[in-house]
Amino acid sequence: MFGDYLKRWELAPDGEPIITRTSGLLPVRSGGVPAMLKVARIDEERIGGLLMQWWGGHGAARVMARDKNAILMERAVTGASLADLARNRDDDASRIICTVLAQLHTPRGHPPATLVALTEWFEPLRAAAEARGGLFRIAASTASDLLSTQQDIVVLHGDIHHRNILNFGSRGWLAIDPKGLIGERYFDYANIFCNPDHEMAKMPGRLSRQVRVVAKAAHLECHRLLAWIVAWAGLSAAFLVDDGLLPNAELAMAERAAAELNR
Repeated sequence: MFGDYLKRWELAPDGEPIITRTSGLLPVRSGGVPAMLKVARIDEERIGGLLMQWWGGHGAARVMARDKNAILMERAVTGASLADLARNRDDDASRIICTVLAQLHTPRGHPPATLVALTEWFEPLRAAAEARGGLFRIAASTASDLLSTQQDIVVLHGDIHHRNILNFGSRGWLAIDPKGLIGERYFDYANIFCNPDHEMAKMPGRLSRQVRVVAKAAHLECHRLLAWIVAWAGLSAAFLVDDGLLPNAELAMAERAAAELNR
């Protein structure tokens, strides 16, 4: 998986590989500089690599080299974790995410033609609603209303959470691992509330507080943000069901957000 790129881009391995269903990652050094080699195994990751290059290092890790199936990008070497920060300074962590997203959403040039529309991305939720009803149906109905009235259309990261934003030292906090979507910018904020872990996500009062923090930092309307959280949590639950996993935590978030929405 890595050998051809190590030779072509003159890289030296600098750690153990991480192989997943969707990609392979290898810490390397490029001319002595820490970097990460990522080789895609599915189209979703290839689109993500193209998007990383398009961002040009603004709000995202800088891409040093790329071909159809792989990217070489700068590597975060500090041990600082946004998830750890959130456990002690939740508001600050949410504001950092909002700052990163503001950079990613800034208009620039023509976006890649291969980006996936949100209407297509939400198809698994529609299917889950038809098959399972209940909270899936509530989330799908909410998503349908949002998707038919989209506003502030931007290029989306698609999977923003505390572990996909890393500390790059003097370059600050930057995003990695995008899905490559296009649609209403509210969507990218919805996953903040399901993270950094299930225990924090379900803390009493946390959802309503963080909705206010994020809405203020990102200039969003609280009611519409809550609706996107319902839709996102339902979609996340549908993805888990498709993978044969239990969606209990995600459905619980959809239920909490729907209750806040209907107050």
